[in-house]
Amino acid sequence: MDIQELFNSSVEIPSLPDVYYEFKDAMDDPEGSFDEVSNIIATDPGLTAKLLRIVNSAYFGFPSKIETISHAIGVVGLEQLNNLVISTVIMERFKGIPDSVMNMDSFWRHSIACGLAAKIISSHREEINTERFFVAGMLHDIGRLIIALTTPFNILSVFMRCKSENIPRHEAEKDILEFTHADVGKLLLKNWSLPVFHQEVVGNHHQPGKNPTFVNEASIIHVADHIVNSLELGDSGESSFLSPMNKAAWDKLELPDGITVEKLSKEIQKNFNAAAQVFLQAA
Repeated sequence: MDIQELFNSSVEIPSLPDVYYEFKDAMDDPEGSFDEVSNIIATDPGLTAKLLRIVNSAYFGFPSKIETISHAIGVVGLEQLNNLVISTVIMERFKGIPDSVMNMDSFWRHSIACGLAAKIISSHREEINTERFFVAGMLHDIGRLIIALTTPFNILSVFMRCKSENIPRHEAEKDILEFTHADVGKLLLKNWSLPVFHQEVVGNHHQPGKNPTFVNEASIIHVADHIVNSLELGDSGESSFLSPMNKAAWDKLELPDGITVEKLSKEIQKNFNAAAQVFLQAA
């Protein structure tokens, strides 16, 4: 099967709403203002309500209530708000996949946990923008939803191959489809015009060394995904067929002394419920 066939099928592939692209254009405009950005988001009352619910949640823990998007921008910053907008609108776009094909609650719980794990790992590495790693973690398995939408019968075929040969999910996808959910996710994010960072990190999270430019970033998502699967925080289809963590990816992280997989696992578990609650409610 050619990967492009998925995107040329009769099934409509979700696209991001116009409000996101208008928001992104305003955000990227050097002469733009907070008010302009706020007014664009205000055209979508549902999105506004979800964003305010998120920034007022225990996930952020601000001491006083944030009542407007302008106030939210002033507190969390434009880049952080951009990442929240991406997360929120994408979760909204994939409603409707039946549980018989994919348990969406479990899928998003896994995705949120991976985003949280990636954010925690990147904070220990003192990355400048940890929220972009949260988004990359949330989106790392998004290609699996496209496969579920366009060729749902292949979901079962992949599962049966994993079970009969005891191989990881992405290897079974490669055998049956000739591409993996990571490949599909990368192409989807390219079609959505999301940053190259997200395209490459999502596309290479099972092979972090594939693109040398983003090897450290992809390694963060790879390790986050592995830890979350081990903890069984939600499931996107890999927990039962877990492959070993890529040692080279772990070594690439160069985390401070004392930051072990066990310590990261405890930190992720401690913060997971608050993150899952706010993003699942927002969806």
